[in-house]
Amino acid sequence: MKTDILPKADQAAMVVRPILIVDDSRAHRRLLARSLAKWGYETIEAGSGEEALKIAADTQVDIVVSDWMMPGMNGVEFCRAFRAQCGDRPAYFILLTAQTEREALAEGLESGADDFLSKPFNSVELRARLRAGERVVNAQLDLAGKNAALSTALSDLSDAYSAIERDLAGARKFQEGLVPDRYLKADTVEVSMLFQPSGHVGGDLVGYFHASPDILGVYSVDVSGHGVASALMTARVASYLSDAAPDRNIALTQDGDGYRMIDLSEVCGRLNAILMADVDSDQYLTMSIAKVDKTSGAVELCQAGHPSPLVQRADGTVEMIEMFSTPIGLIDDGDYASHHIQLDFGDRLMLYSDGLTECPDPEDRLLDDEGLEEIMGERADLAGPDLVQSLQKALVDFRGSEDFPDDLSAVLIERADRRGS
Repeated sequence: MKTDILPKADQAAMVVRPILIVDDSRAHRRLLARSLAKWGYETIEAGSGEEALKIAADTQVDIVVSDWMMPGMNGVEFCRAFRAQCGDRPAYFILLTAQTEREALAEGLESGADDFLSKPFNSVELRARLRAGERVVNAQLDLAGKNAALSTALSDLSDAYSAIERDLAGARKFQEGLVPDRYLKADTVEVSMLFQPSGHVGGDLVGYFHASPDILGVYSVDVSGHGVASALMTARVASYLSDAAPDRNIALTQDGDGYRMIDLSEVCGRLNAILMADVDSDQYLTMSIAKVDKTSGAVELCQAGHPSPLVQRADGTVEMIEMFSTPIGLIDDGDYASHHIQLDFGDRLMLYSDGLTECPDPEDRLLDDEGLEEIMGERADLAGPDLVQSLQKALVDFRGSEDFPDDLSAVLIERADRRGS
């Protein structure tokens, strides 16, 4: 290819592959080929549309210059067949024609032609049309390359997303495993739990641990933020409040051959010191924790920035125990006060995260304390898992959807009503 004939700017823009010339007149083909050779182009010649299709099947061409009037397959028919054969492969098609009627030109465009040139052709005009064709083909090739790269990237992204989905599904199962059995019956006390993350994984945690033969520890935790980081923190907190390894449980201390539960304000203080010592994390959490005597129904409560615990008496009346303490992991000298209540037979205590009271309806109005009190009051005749299930359904009805903006979690502590037994 005689690229030295062209200016450098033209050389850089040139299509490398040869131009296909299609004309039944050998003299016309040679005349056109000589003109193109002067401008640095290589050419391939075909004397008919059928011959040109065979050439295009074996050799990729970017520009085709074809006569319109040819015996057998004319230029329009060849153009249509060429486009069908090449599929989405970029190519610029110029028809040489003496036609001037609009209907005829429209037919050429509908067949897939990109441009027309009148016969006999003007050399300056032909060269300009070829340069235009080069720019179009190069742009199409560039776009095709970018589309291929994008498709590859999207495929890689889809694979990565699928891997993340699998990991998150595994993480959800792991987090659900941190929550013990959703129902526990221990002496006169029954514990039922609600746990529904708003995403794959969440920052809420509910649970219990056996502190001693008579004492049960029950807690509700809400870690700041959402997602994997918060879920990892809940796993960490779960390890600090587990009876699977009582020597690591920060709420327990050795007492002879067994363990006993320490004051709850000290439990919160211990957990606060652990989180404040972690300089690489800016996460904090709110928590309500209860120390429940399974025999007498005496309960010690401590709240650290968590919503006010809810007590419902046997007669159905509901009250909020207003307690105000700082969240855990926020400041060094957090103050955590305890509160004592008595659960008589038929009474219940609920610890819950703000996902319940801050649940919005379709108009973004929050359920709030009053709404939660109303829901519990209307379900005073229910108990245990039935009450938890009904509470969850009431929240769905209030929200108007099962898609919640925050995690839902609650732990219900009930003193079994044995007065009639």
